[in-house]
Amino acid sequence: MHSSLVTLLQISRLARMAPAPLTKTSLERSAELAESLAEIRTRVQQAALTSSSHSTPTLLAVSKYKPASDVLACYEHGQRDFGENYVQELVEKAEQLPVDIRWHFIGTLQSNKSKILASIPNIYAIQTVTSARAATALNKALPIERTSPLNVLLQVNTSGEDVKSGLPPLVESSPSDSELVQLARHIITTCPRLRLQGLMTIGSLTESLASSEKANEDFETLKGTRDELHRQLELDENLQKGGGEWGEDGKLLLSMGMSSDFESALKAGSDIVRVGTSIFGARQKKSEI
Repeated sequence: MHSSLVTLLQISRLARMAPAPLTKTSLERSAELAESLAEIRTRVQQAALTSSSHSTPTLLAVSKYKPASDVLACYEHGQRDFGENYVQELVEKAEQLPVDIRWHFIGTLQSNKSKILASIPNIYAIQTVTSARAATALNKALPIERTSPLNVLLQVNTSGEDVKSGLPPLVESSPSDSELVQLARHIITTCPRLRLQGLMTIGSLTESLASSEKANEDFETLKGTRDELHRQLELDENLQKGGGEWGEDGKLLLSMGMSSDFESALKAGSDIVRVGTSIFGARQKKSEI
């Protein structure tokens, strides 16, 4: 094949692989996002005043199905933590957007996608780890040049719904060989490039829509699970003899609460809330994009 033709084919292939140029959103849309973001930040701060957690909560802006231009507009108004549910969507946005964004993956984690996620330079946390296999794959795939551990949270199915992913929750004095406890130990002792940051749950819609006067049972279940896991890890003699670090400032963080119930989650002690629709507006269905 003629060399010039080869060159043209290579250029064409690279052009198809390259991310589309990022176009800034309109001034009207930027102002709309700024207003929504400011309102949610105010509500987060107010709810945090009555929180049982003593940490400053992290607002995670969930940008699923929304264009990179929307993310950039929120970034320009000071937002740095963003959540994505789909690996390819996260990869494409990360390629176009500022490198100091902290990306959180909050979708279903498949072991065969671990290498892709680990290759994203500014991936900050994976909130949906449910197996030793996935944790090991992430630990192995992280590039050598990465200077900080990748935060991971273990997903807990607090509602017991079959359609929800996650490990069974713990109760007081759960067996030390419970699936969740074993996974936590596995990450701490055999995955030095990961940091067990905490626990995450989605919870049931019923609990989410219940009266704010009533305690959300899913949030209470996650808190109880965190306390029991913390107790068991602190009692583990092998971990006390030089196991890896876990948690932040001596505690495991909780990621719970979304647009419909984040204020209740914060009052219950959540450290991370995942808010999408209330910031970005209603999402299109995937088939409509």
